[in-house]
Amino acid sequence: MISGALVCLLALLSPGASPPQATADRVEQLRTRASEASGRGDLAGAAAAYEQLISVDPSLAPAYNNLGSIYLRQREFQKAADILEKGLRVDPRMKSAVAMLGTALFELGRYQDARVRLEEALQVNPSDSNLELVLANDLTKVGDFEAAAEHFQRLSVRLPKNQHVLYLLAKVYMQLGQQALARMNAIDPDSVWVHEISAEVMDGMKNYDGATVEYKKAIEIAPRQPGVHFKLGDLYWSLSQWDNAAAEFRAELVNDPKNCMAQWKLGDILVQQSIRPEEALADIDKALTMCPELNEARMDRGKVLLQLRRAQDALPDLEAAVKQAPEDAAGHFLLARAYRALGRQGDAEAEMKTFTALEEKTRSATTERALEIIKNKESH
Repeated sequence: MISGALVCLLALLSPGASPPQATADRVEQLRTRASEASGRGDLAGAAAAYEQLISVDPSLAPAYNNLGSIYLRQREFQKAADILEKGLRVDPRMKSAVAMLGTALFELGRYQDARVRLEEALQVNPSDSNLELVLANDLTKVGDFEAAAEHFQRLSVRLPKNQHVLYLLAKVYMQLGQQALARMNAIDPDSVWVHEISAEVMDGMKNYDGATVEYKKAIEIAPRQPGVHFKLGDLYWSLSQWDNAAAEFRAELVNDPKNCMAQWKLGDILVQQSIRPEEALADIDKALTMCPELNEARMDRGKVLLQLRRAQDALPDLEAAVKQAPEDAAGHFLLARAYRALGRQGDAEAEMKTFTALEEKTRSATTERALEIIKNKESH
């Protein structure tokens, strides 16, 4: 029999690759296999190759990073967290691994741990919108709505047409509002502020009777507080309760003489009723003196001047109103009337064409929404 020492000696003298070279060849082979599998979408095959690669050479930090990425794509979040933590112990400088680890921890519900990693990753890459979105969602989970709102606000600026981001921003503001209301109630549940905000919430929910009661309670507590009479007047105005609305707007102007909205709506009430145009014009002129950019008042002014047969005087107001709000069909209709009264038939026809197109667009959008609602109801 050949002794053990002789076997070792023969192995050392035999031709072939040295152990380090064999390891390097195996590493390269596994890298190639992982890359090829990943390229053809074989995540399981790529994961298996990276797992073998790490067992062959545990010092290869990128392998942990790549394997963690695959686990995330497979929604194997615990595996992803474990392997990425190991990788960061090998090389703490792998910033992409930090971001992925934060995402994995978030998906696992470990929100406080995720926050640390996500904030660290975002400091390195502050323009990564996907990363910031995960962090903002994570912050809502830990109850830090103020910090979440800051991130959602930045995302809404960076992604102004992303409705999902705007929806999440609105939800966070609602949470902040609820927190503030709870604190207000804890301090004094019968304060003017509590009644006012309660009224606004009810108003937003179209509970107009409840909102009216709450606004009246606020006025009873603080009749001289600016803003409360206006809000109640605005509620009456939206319900076409003109006399009640006018009374509240007048009371508001006693408390806040510079409230141009209250001043305009006093005039608008007369416009809506088609009465006392000279008085309406005086109120609207006062509002525009205070707030020259108040487009609704400018359009009302043009309407009253047309009613007074002063089309030439109405023209600058209506042209300015249409320029400021080109999607408002009513402005184009009034401008067409002014042009027609001045004998400018071509301009009048162009404005009526625009008015018709905008009205059709509005009707189509309304119909589409109605059909979508019906479709959703039928599918449930």
